[in-house]
Amino acid sequence: MEMSSLERTLTAMSFKEPDRVPIFLLFTMHGAKLLHIPLKRYLTSAESMAKAQLRLQEMFGHDCLYNLSYAAAEAEAFGGEVIFFNDGPPNVARPVLTKREDIDRLEPPEISQCISMQQTLKCTRYLKQSAEGEVAIVGVVMSPFSLPVMQMGFQAYLDLLLQDRDRFWSLMKVNKQFCIEWANLQLEAGANAIAYFDPMASTTIIPKWLYLETGQKVAKETLSSIKGPCVTHMGSGRCSGLVQEIAETGSVGLGVSALEDLAQLKQECYGRMTVIGNLNGIEMVRWTRKMTEERVRQAISSASAGGGFILSDNHGELPFQVPWAVIKWVMDAALRYGNYS
Repeated sequence: MEMSSLERTLTAMSFKEPDRVPIFLLFTMHGAKLLHIPLKRYLTSAESMAKAQLRLQEMFGHDCLYNLSYAAAEAEAFGGEVIFFNDGPPNVARPVLTKREDIDRLEPPEISQCISMQQTLKCTRYLKQSAEGEVAIVGVVMSPFSLPVMQMGFQAYLDLLLQDRDRFWSLMKVNKQFCIEWANLQLEAGANAIAYFDPMASTTIIPKWLYLETGQKVAKETLSSIKGPCVTHMGSGRCSGLVQEIAETGSVGLGVSALEDLAQLKQECYGRMTVIGNLNGIEMVRWTRKMTEERVRQAISSASAGGGFILSDNHGELPFQVPWAVIKWVMDAALRYGNYS
């Protein structure tokens, strides 16, 4: 019997085989193309984002609705400037923390006063009304450990992490309070789960010992206060060698890199965390039909047995340049190879 998208996802996350492999197409920008409006206008309109999410889910038949507008909105909430582009995600223009002493005066922002975050909550409520419990709604937060890259810049944050641990923990205290409140507001608005983006924790960026001293402790404290299931996403970064440690944070899923052995990660995660991934979103821009079919077939063959797997991209956001045809080929191949019966 055919399952609803939400049933399919929950069955897979219970480490059982649903009717087919769940497919999460994580659209953040394609809605602007669909509605023929500029990206900035789209990403700042709750009505447009909700309308596009629903139409995209109807067009492709994938298994989630995604409320993410742009990651830099969290830095914007702290007073940071954001630059919008015509063909890619917005980014932080100028960090809000320009010197370490700024941390001493930093307070969590009032989310009720943040226009972009209120638009996301409004979008989430629209999605909940329309999804009627049939499709999973995924909310998003940046981890307190990764957010400082946007608050103060990469080099300054790495220097802080290695040279001034007292101020690092002061920053984590503020960011944890903000992250927990932001996640719980999205859950109250209708999100079924929270994607906890933590690329800074990846072994692509820092060594394991540093994650255990810092990022893992932050994740344990943060996830334990979020009132719903959380999935850790490494945003294209590697997580090999960290599976046990990430599972200990309370995460129920793990978004993994296209650069890793999917079958090995599935084996290590099975029974503890659902594996999500790992189609290469950058390469997807130039995939042919044959390449698309082979990449999807390989991923499903590597990780689908026994449930505990959701097919998705590896970054948590499909690039704006991925053609509609490739997205359709991904769905066609996933339906062809992802059937469990």
